[in-house]
Amino acid sequence: MSVKIMSLTDAAVARINEIIEESGKPVVGVRVGVRNAGCAGMAYTLDYVSEPVPGDDHVEEKGVNVYIEPKATLFLLGTVMDHEESMLSAGFTFKNPNQTGACGCGDSVQLQPADLKALAEARAHAHP
Repeated sequence: MSVKIMSLTDAAVARINEIIEESGKPVVGVRVGVRNAGCAGMAYTLDYVSEPVPGDDHVEEKGVNVYIEPKATLFLLGTVMDHEESMLSAGFTFKNPNQTGACGCGDSVQLQPADLKALAEARAHAHP
């Protein structure tokens, strides 16, 4: 059993499908990445994908295609992408086991690369 880079909630799948339908251009999915930003150090990025970028990781879940920038893969390993709405805001959220902190305003996060050795050991113990 391999480690899944990212999974999506039903709400995220529904919102991505809406975004694709409303895009007004040919879109095959979305691309998730990270960039240096904000007071905590990093921010998530999300863009349309009209055709897959060679080298991107690919996750297909419930008919939705998500492509992940290679430089972001280790930072996103095990992440659950969700879409949440409240009276004041709506947006995608990322429940990321590699997050070590966040800024007070929520615009940026502190991320560390996933510990591949720990993941391998956990898998070995789970499936002797």
